[in-house]
Amino acid sequence: MPASAQSRRTRLFRTLAVAGTGAAIIALPIVGATTASAATTASTTAAGYSNTLDGWIRESLAIMAQKGIPGTYNGIYRNVIRESSGNPYAINNWDSNAAAGTPSKGLLQVIDPTFNAYHVAGTSFDPYDPVANITAACNYAAAVYGSIDNVYGAY
Repeated sequence: MPASAQSRRTRLFRTLAVAGTGAAIIALPIVGATTASAATTASTTAAGYSNTLDGWIRESLAIMAQKGIPGTYNGIYRNVIRESSGNPYAINNWDSNAAAGTPSKGLLQVIDPTFNAYHVAGTSFDPYDPVANITAACNYAAAVYGSIDNVYGAY
């Protein structure tokens, strides 16, 4: 292959690689930054946790430990990514709950009646609040499935 063709091919590959990398970087804020550099630039919650998915999960776990609600970081993270891709403002306007007038909301896609029934004292009453949503959903999952760690699909 001539050097000029090889050079074009290398540039194309690098462009595609950068584009692919760029897409992953753009997706990071939706999922939540977990690297040290990203965490240091993020704001913090009132409790001092980073205002990212990582911080919301860690703050929820601290509250859950105080209240005796089982669950692990990995179990919460897995379910958050499946349910909302880490978007605390996610809302499902198309399933049977939505058709009945009660859409699923937030990181773990909780409907209002479930959020209200399993709300954990000391957290916000806003279902879009990441810590309140995670903690209420984990409280519900503990009551129904034993733990959020036992949930591997829509619940």
